[in-house]
Amino acid sequence: MFEDAIPTENRIRSYVIRQGRLSKGQKRALEEQYPHYLFEASYFSSPQLAFPSQQPLTLEVGFGMGDSLVQMAAEATDQNFLGLEVHGPGVGHLILETERRRLTNLRVINADVWSVLPKLADQSLARIQVFFPDPWHKKRHHKRRLVDTAFLDCAAAKLSPNGLLHLATDWLPYAEVMETTLQGHDAFEFCEPPPRPVTKYEKRGLRLGHTVTDIAARLTA
Repeated sequence: MFEDAIPTENRIRSYVIRQGRLSKGQKRALEEQYPHYLFEASYFSSPQLAFPSQQPLTLEVGFGMGDSLVQMAAEATDQNFLGLEVHGPGVGHLILETERRRLTNLRVINADVWSVLPKLADQSLARIQVFFPDPWHKKRHHKRRLVDTAFLDCAAAKLSPNGLLHLATDWLPYAEVMETTLQGHDAFEFCEPPPRPVTKYEKRGLRLGHTVTDIAARLTA
């Protein structure tokens, strides 16, 4: 049940499955609480039905352990949040924290973005955020990078008018590619990135001296 979904549209995987061990709490959360917080396929055509209140919906692609996403949901109870993650331990941890904080505005799918995003209703998302996707450093692996023209095309279809796309990376060459790809896309216009919590991955990168680049763009088309 908790394995990553198969990418659609013949996309090459933009991630590697890392077989991290589940803690007892994470395992219990996946077995007992996952169905309660699951964003089911039946909601794809009407995402707001997954939440108690109809509020602007943010989709985060690849939330890692989920601490920053939980923080955002806790601080913005007037918004709804949907997290996608392929790694079981991260999903289990997010569920534990969501349950601990008694959040009702956060849902999760243990799946690949390409098995979900194309199926969501058009103009159903107020924001899409992708923080620190795998940069795939080697040139022969660049085709695995998530942020490309096809991803922007899909994001543009799913964002509501004036919707926000927020990207972050600590790999400068990837940041340059993100900016160039966005600049060449007619549907987006650069804007000031909004504030966000610091992620666990980001903290590690900063300790190693990495430079973090945030890139944001609004839907104009």
